[in-house]
Amino acid sequence: MRDPYEVLGVPKSAGEAEIKKAFRALAKKHHPDKHAGDAAAQKKFQEISAAYDILGDKDKRAQFDAGAIGPDGNPRGFDPREGFRQGSPFGFGAGPGGGAREFHFSFDNAGEGGGSFEDLLAGMMGGRGRGGPRAARGEDFTAQTTISLAEAVAGGSRRVVMQNGEQIDVKIPVGVRDGQTIRVKGRGGAGRGGASNGDVLLQIQVAIHPFISRDGNDLRMDLPVTLKEAVAGAKVPVPTLTGTLSLSIPPGSNTGSTLRLKGKGVPAHGKEAAGDLYVRLVISLPDHPDPALKAFVESWNPAYDPRSKLR
Repeated sequence: MRDPYEVLGVPKSAGEAEIKKAFRALAKKHHPDKHAGDAAAQKKFQEISAAYDILGDKDKRAQFDAGAIGPDGNPRGFDPREGFRQGSPFGFGAGPGGGAREFHFSFDNAGEGGGSFEDLLAGMMGGRGRGGPRAARGEDFTAQTTISLAEAVAGGSRRVVMQNGEQIDVKIPVGVRDGQTIRVKGRGGAGRGGASNGDVLLQIQVAIHPFISRDGNDLRMDLPVTLKEAVAGAKVPVPTLTGTLSLSIPPGSNTGSTLRLKGKGVPAHGKEAAGDLYVRLVISLPDHPDPALKAFVESWNPAYDPRSKLR
């Protein structure tokens, strides 16, 4: 087997992150799922997995760098057909007369303290079983994305770049909430030894809307109205997440009066019913002085005390 650094294409000074990145890129390129029936690709994938089995493990990497184990993961001086040869770093020299000593391993009690025969064999073979790399579920990838309130309410799709450089389109469900995590099964790291791939865990952040807020499945907003609209009543346009609606303002409305638009909140999803849109009226005066309005109020003698409730 080739040097694991050469197999992964990284220098001996490479850090853990660089080694992991190189493994992911190669594993994705040569994964058997993408090369069905290709024996060469299968062999290449096993070589990549075996190399990472050494370099991705701090202890094994240290043993390899120190010369204690070879690129195949076995102790140097060990031949599976002959046992440990003379000069082995484990101190098993030749027996008297130059002949190799014999070492007999009994598997009758393999389960005592060390697991099954397969576990013991895998340990002797550097963590690999007889059929290739030890089965291990792929790593879960994590990512974050920020969506608008409109996307959170109506749902949609968002393209996300994973740690391995792959881009995937993730479906945003209707009614997703800020801080919620969406799981995309099987799109994470590649499994080893026939195990399943990992998942993608996408955390959702919902951006603050300039004038609409969410309250459960209901939506709330403040709607500025003129003094005339509030006093005499009127039909006014209301900008919502799904377009502009017409709202009837009852005569004599005041700041704080709240009108409900039924079913105009978060749409029904799963077992949750649709929410409503609550519009709170706010009487707004002009930004610049209006002489006509000033003349009117100066000639008007109100017959009520707005602060009577404070007494």
